[in-house]
Amino acid sequence: MSSDIAFTKENLDFCLKELAKEFRKLNGTKMPAEIILIGGAAILANYGFRNMTYDVDAVIMASSAMKEAINRVGDKLGLPTGWLNADFKKTSSYSDKLLEVSVYYKTFSNVLTIRTIAAEYLIAMKLMSGRQYKNDLSDIVGVVLEHEQSGKPTGRDSIDKAVEALYKQPLPDISMQLLDDVFSSGNYENIYYELRKREKQAKEVLLDFQQNYPNSLKEGNINDIIEQARRKAFVTT
Repeated sequence: MSSDIAFTKENLDFCLKELAKEFRKLNGTKMPAEIILIGGAAILANYGFRNMTYDVDAVIMASSAMKEAINRVGDKLGLPTGWLNADFKKTSSYSDKLLEVSVYYKTFSNVLTIRTIAAEYLIAMKLMSGRQYKNDLSDIVGVVLEHEQSGKPTGRDSIDKAVEALYKQPLPDISMQLLDDVFSSGNYENIYYELRKREKQAKEVLLDFQQNYPNSLKEGNINDIIEQARRKAFVTT
């Protein structure tokens, strides 16, 4: 899901607290629920380098009452339909091993336990996704940078093991190149800000393309469109 509503760490926690209240009203306390936050929401929960996210993806383990609770909170707070969803399960970054590697975050209303994905497993998910027009690549470097600054570095070996634990397929070429560049350079901060700039430019390219060629943007041609735009910009500068 992506919308114009920006979630911060503070209002995300508030939304989850309201969700727990609604779920408890509908479902009682005999069947607690568990939600694993991934992606941008997991970044907000665990790290400080991002201020917001427009995506709240999750693994949802709950009774059918959870869907109604999500809708009620959305209506109450003016959030878009499906503000919290499990659509990412259809993407390459999903793994059925996420529950095993998730970590405890918070419990709300004694009925809703929130877990997240952190450190090398979150990096592994971002690597498998590898979208140039989102925050995937800069998030990878942001996590590495923040662990380095805290004195608890996340090394290349642990990331490789996390990828192997979650996935049976190779990483996209762009993700493999990024890992090589990051750990050979060691200049995490500069790489982070350069990637953020490139991601913003890529998003603008895709928005322009969509406006000029409606219904032509597909998952399979996104990277080609971005690379063509970059080559054109390089030639004209």
